[in-house]
Amino acid sequence: MVVHQVPSADSLDRLFGALADSTRRDILARVMHAEASVSELAARYRMSFAAVQKHVAVLERADLVTKRKDGRAQRVAGNPDAVRRANRLLAQFEQIWEARIGRLDELLTTNNEGEPNACD
Repeated sequence: MVVHQVPSADSLDRLFGALADSTRRDILARVMHAEASVSELAARYRMSFAAVQKHVAVLERADLVTKRKDGRAQRVAGNPDAVRRANRLLAQFEQIWEARIGRLDELLTTNNEGEPNACD
């Protein structure tokens, strides 16, 4: 049996809160392909450098990206392990809902005696 460590509610809130914003999802997609400086990222958006820095900070708190200093620049890279964890967690939710939908379908197609409903 595989035992998955359940993330804390706070870490889940940070993760999905970070992913809830379209700009942060776009930044994450960009740095998953190639590392970029905050300045390079800021040049791609119609917002201030400080606003992009804040988006990167949210992603960093959620462990979705890492930053490293390169001279005066801050280089941002995606964290594939964190994205995989989010994917696994969403897959678990998907399994739960698929099971519930399957059970609902089963209940709707049979009556109390286990016979198919007349509408079939």
